[in-house]
Amino acid sequence: MQCENCQVELAAEETVCPECGALVVQNVEGFRNTKEVQRRLKQMIDNHGKKVFSDKVKFVALLNDYVPEFEKERGLLKNMCDSGVLADMIKEPNKEMAVMNAKGYMLGKLFLSENAVEFVIVCFTYMLGWPYLSTLREKEPEEAAEAETKKKKITPINIEEKVFFPIDATKYRLFGNVNIPEGYTKIEAFSFDKFGFLRTVHLPSTMLCIGDYAFSECKHLKSINLPESLKIIKQGAFSQCSKLTVINIPKGVLEIEDNTFQFCQNLEVIEFPSTVGSIGACAFQGCEKLRKLFLPDSIKFIENDAFSYCPNITITCYENSYVHRYCTNAGIAVETVSEGKSLRAKIVKGGIF
Repeated sequence: MQCENCQVELAAEETVCPECGALVVQNVEGFRNTKEVQRRLKQMIDNHGKKVFSDKVKFVALLNDYVPEFEKERGLLKNMCDSGVLADMIKEPNKEMAVMNAKGYMLGKLFLSENAVEFVIVCFTYMLGWPYLSTLREKEPEEAAEAETKKKKITPINIEEKVFFPIDATKYRLFGNVNIPEGYTKIEAFSFDKFGFLRTVHLPSTMLCIGDYAFSECKHLKSINLPESLKIIKQGAFSQCSKLTVINIPKGVLEIEDNTFQFCQNLEVIEFPSTVGSIGACAFQGCEKLRKLFLPDSIKFIENDAFSYCPNITITCYENSYVHRYCTNAGIAVETVSEGKSLRAKIVKGGIF
């Protein structure tokens, strides 16, 4: 790892460059864009000065300008600024106490996950010029690669290897059943958007990514297989698929992005693997028939309104998990099981499957 300012080699645990005194950027587990957000925040302070800390409205407006593409991260920082976390940190003269108090407030009162709390602390301390080493620091690529190489030879995955574009989908516009050939690795954004005749879709075993709004507003889509190879389901991929009833998220998918299943009014059953770490804003908004849902403890962050307008939903999760705290805070009906017991067993016993 090198200092981004003077390129001096740094030890893994260093927070300040011993040569030039620059703070070291670091990623937080589950927030792969932390370093870039830190850089943007530093640029913002360099351009506008620390006076923006005392003007909440201006600070939030500048976040929109400097971090426009990272919606999850920007929204989290904005919410914590609105909640007074940054202001309270600045008021406390003891930096260690400021960090400790901020963590306790976000965990205990705002029900954030540990990963989300670490992301906020890493960003705010960097912006304030305070050295801080995250307890959930993500390994540098070279560290992770070295560890992984010891286990197995790494085979790079190229999502863009063979892309299914909207123009490829045009010949299927009047089809009820679509079988996408083997070899395709990605469905481009909006490929099947508003295909009114589409009823079933079979994806190849090579599929890695479903693009933004790829199947949105397919009003008659009832069934789609998501192969085990799938790693990414982008924003709004199945929004307003009002006839879709069952979805099985394959193991390997790490995130349910914003609006993914928004207003899938007949969606009743969703299977979540233990790889999913976060659920985006309005991901299941308006899924009126969604009743029983079990969420694994791998989920450490749920955005606002993820389950809004789901009047009959009850979420089953592990007791005292992040999901449990989220449901309690959001007023969502929740059933819990003790750690070590099967979430599925409780749901099966209840007659859902």
